[in-house]
Amino acid sequence: MTLLCAGCVNRRFYHLANDNFIWIRIYSTAFSPKRSNWKVSSVEKTAEPMNLLSVEDKEAGYWKKEYITKQIASVKAALAQVLKPVDPYTGLPAKTKEALRVSGLGWVIILREKGGKEHIMEHVDLSINDSSVTVVWYGKNWPRLATLSALDLCGVTPVFMGRSKTTTKNGPRWHSLIAKYSLGDLPGSTVMGCDGIVRLLRLDPGLLVGLWKREEELAFVMATLHFHHLVERSTLGSAAVPSEPPAHTPPLDDSLEHGLHGFQLHVDMHSGGTSYLCSTFHNLFTKKGDTN
Repeated sequence: MTLLCAGCVNRRFYHLANDNFIWIRIYSTAFSPKRSNWKVSSVEKTAEPMNLLSVEDKEAGYWKKEYITKQIASVKAALAQVLKPVDPYTGLPAKTKEALRVSGLGWVIILREKGGKEHIMEHVDLSINDSSVTVVWYGKNWPRLATLSALDLCGVTPVFMGRSKTTTKNGPRWHSLIAKYSLGDLPGSTVMGCDGIVRLLRLDPGLLVGLWKREEELAFVMATLHFHHLVERSTLGSAAVPSEPPAHTPPLDDSLEHGLHGFQLHVDMHSGGTSYLCSTFHNLFTKKGDTN
């Protein structure tokens, strides 16, 4: 991590931070195959300096890019394994919480000013429920609403994971765009409720924005993100283009007598970390004439 930061100091340090001899050693240490306790043969000893000599054939920064790419791929592969088991009650991945831990996944909102300046806001509060995660941003140092044009909701994951599989602080992170929102006419958006202090507005899809009634400025932002393809949407996109989930065609379970049948519905009603209703209803059906 220090090597990456050093590359931002000046041109000389930039070239040092892209040195292939340094990065191939880092790469080899991180991704070399596990060896047994057998002694290294003379052939292997000879091959090692030959591999180092071949580093000169690559452009500067090649092994740095290879290392970062392999790091990202290894985390994605680990996530794919974690997300395989499915909860029989919700039909969602059973280990989403573990996937969040493995990936170090978090969420940010990026407030974009009309002049192009960006404000990246880290989430302040997060609660994980049976089928969704609720993320909240608030603070005293919001930019003025009149200067803002858009809001981006992004998932963020660290590019590097420590050897203990914990996230490294203050390191480079991968941004995956989930949704974009226009703030051009925010005060005119759908009002969900209010009290004597705050008005609650809704922005589609799935964003709640609180405005101070007196100043008409941002008070907080809250997003409720459903677990369905959440990890994929939060990690597989880019900062500019969201990840598109694969097309889903529901199975046709139709009959002349009963219409659609054999379905189940999972309901999870909550406020923050407090659950008010969490239940699964089985063997649901619709009559033949009610499916249109």
